[in-house]
Amino acid sequence: MDEPQQQTLADAGTPPAAATAVAPPQVAPELIRPIPDDALILITTRNLVLFPGTVLPMTLGRQRSVIAAQTAIRLNRSVGLVLQRDPTHDDPLPVDLHRVGTEANLLRYVTSPDGAHHVICQGERRFRIVEFLDGYPFFVARVERISEHEAQSTEIEARLLNLRNQALEVLQLLPQTPAELVNAVQSVTSAPALADLIASFMDITPVEKQEILETFAIESRLQRVSQFLAHRLEVLRLSRQISDRTKETMDERQREFLLREQLRTIQKELGEGEDAKAQEIAELRAKIDKAQMPEEVEAHAKREVARLERMPEAAGEYSMARTYLEWLIELPWAAADEPPIDIAEARKILDADHYGLAKIKRRILEYLAIRKLNPTGRSPILCFVGPPGVGKTSLGQSIARATGRKFVRVSLGGTHDEAEIRGHRRTYIGALPGNILQGIRRAGSRQCVMMLDEIDKLGRGVHGDPASALLEVLDPEQNSNFRDNYLGVPFDLSRVMFITTANVLDNIPGPLRDRMEVIDLPGYTEDEKFEIAKRYLVARQLKANGLMPEQAALSDDAVHAIIRDYTREAGVRNLEREIGSTLRSAAMKIAEGSAAKVHISAADLHDILGPRRFEGELAMRTSVPGVATGLAWTPVGGDILFIEATRIPGKGGLILTGQLGEVMRESAQAALSLVKGHAESLGIDPKLFDSSDIHIHVPAGAIPKDGPSAGVAMFTALVSLLTGHTVRNDTAMTGEISLRGLVLPVGGIKEKVVAAARAELATVILPARNRKDYEEIPEAARDALRFIWAERVEDVIGAALEAAAAPALDTAAQ
Repeated sequence: MDEPQQQTLADAGTPPAAATAVAPPQVAPELIRPIPDDALILITTRNLVLFPGTVLPMTLGRQRSVIAAQTAIRLNRSVGLVLQRDPTHDDPLPVDLHRVGTEANLLRYVTSPDGAHHVICQGERRFRIVEFLDGYPFFVARVERISEHEAQSTEIEARLLNLRNQALEVLQLLPQTPAELVNAVQSVTSAPALADLIASFMDITPVEKQEILETFAIESRLQRVSQFLAHRLEVLRLSRQISDRTKETMDERQREFLLREQLRTIQKELGEGEDAKAQEIAELRAKIDKAQMPEEVEAHAKREVARLERMPEAAGEYSMARTYLEWLIELPWAAADEPPIDIAEARKILDADHYGLAKIKRRILEYLAIRKLNPTGRSPILCFVGPPGVGKTSLGQSIARATGRKFVRVSLGGTHDEAEIRGHRRTYIGALPGNILQGIRRAGSRQCVMMLDEIDKLGRGVHGDPASALLEVLDPEQNSNFRDNYLGVPFDLSRVMFITTANVLDNIPGPLRDRMEVIDLPGYTEDEKFEIAKRYLVARQLKANGLMPEQAALSDDAVHAIIRDYTREAGVRNLEREIGSTLRSAAMKIAEGSAAKVHISAADLHDILGPRRFEGELAMRTSVPGVATGLAWTPVGGDILFIEATRIPGKGGLILTGQLGEVMRESAQAALSLVKGHAESLGIDPKLFDSSDIHIHVPAGAIPKDGPSAGVAMFTALVSLLTGHTVRNDTAMTGEISLRGLVLPVGGIKEKVVAAARAELATVILPARNRKDYEEIPEAARDALRFIWAERVEDVIGAALEAAAAPALDTAAQ
């Protein structure tokens, strides 16, 4: 049972502090049809149930309820309050209402200064809805009124007495119970009235109150209310017991503290030592001797033990000092033998765990070979950089397996506090060492592989710069004396094999990047993804979905279709998810017994994964002059980029759209200036620039784009627009341009060429100075494409525009 409090119906919030005059009806009386005598005007409630014999205030929030109440007052009629089944519905239908409600008199109708409408209702009797009547601006229904019969029997008298005793006990357990409520419970002699009174103030849900309202039989109603009240009574009893027990515990602790202090004083006077504390101190000293700490650290630990010995156990600093000594003891100070490195076995492990990545594997094996030949040397810190899902973390785990070391991963994403790297000082409550030493403690050895994941996502806050704290950790010349703020003594990190990962290098501070050797992990080609899927992903998903290879199989064409039509990424994470979705459909058929073995082909993917998500649109986008196909690099691999140009009447302005960055805008301006400077040799009327505006747009306008590598494509699109010659629809290009007409080198050649091959292009135009990147391009992409190496923009125009009329660029002035 709740404490007595003012309650409202769910049509609105709390009752007003002050009220004004009655609000005028909002519907003209003559517009409302006569209401039959056996019908009631209904007002719906959200979260409150009114019982007969109780008076409750009610705030009206919905227009329908306001009109209903005003009409009832005007006609001097009672209303029916009905609970709706779903309180979230603002405009319920008759089917959304319960069929049993309470007929009530509106004792008062007032409005507050803010225009809210309030009524005070007195419950009279229960009713059951027989039929809803149409043609009214509010709910009206024919009802059957339920009469209460005051039956007298021994069982009813017993239940009445038991319910009254329960209610009085609950009121005694509640704090600050009004005496009026206690008197009301004691004075009610009617069993139905007492049940309704208790139910109206009981802490139960509206649905449970509605259940009581719909219980017409007096004995059943008394029993139901008694059950709810018994549960509430038990909760209050337990709450009182817990409160009393807590108070007793606090008193007991104070008593124990005083007794311990008295005992300690008596032992001191008698010259007796504290056996338990002495034994604990002896164990700490023995552990320090076995920990093989450096001389400086051991001396510091022994001083801390001596300090702990003089400290009383009741002191607040005692537990902090004990925890600090435990950290010193549990750290692996001893230099274990370097784990043996078998290069042949390491190569086998790398090949088994990862497909492709030949250059990366070779560099890792070189790294391991140097560690084998010179175990005490200063090894470089490797940093794996690549888009998500290309296997950076799993490469670190493979290195740990190949070297026989423990693997520890420390996530740096979102780290913005220097103390998470160096630890907190011991003066703070709850201080701990930083994540570096915590990871070494978990590994149990300094000869571990520690992967610092997502180093490019370090933050910077008011508590220092974590990137600066990592400078000492990742410097082979300094980390042999790494000093954690919590320990306060040097710890040798030189035997730890640190590996870091990042998605992009731009977010890594220069001094920190300078301490690492960067190894790029570019995205996979379609053939590499296919091999990875067949060798690893399908088997892993079969096991994850409880399938055996003989129960489900994916055809090669299905895997290719998933790669090509349902995923577009540099890594294979989404590919594995889609393979898992495909195999789950097979698992469902096998579990249902509709199939014993499921073979999934490319034709089945539409029913399983839906329509294709990625389709080539090259022919449609390059069918008119002024559209060129460029190549772009993204954090998830290469992609096709369309440059669209058009000419509109104007005064020689340049309009750029597509959320272009500052560098890309400058490339567009440079391309236009280069076209203007060679307009006559290109066969373009120079007067066009004075009477026209040039609009360059790069689609996918919601995606930010920047960089100089679209300069060649922009220049080609402008030449195509102004000469009326279309660009070849099987050719893509990349490169930066200069005002002298030079094609300058750009980055991301491998990713861009792989994207061109994936888009089934025939020719790519690349800067001649990027020939050095040709060896990085996968062999499958090299075989599928024709490469044109451009020194100047005239090389691009000659190769990109249709051969019928490719204009010649006059470069004599250059």
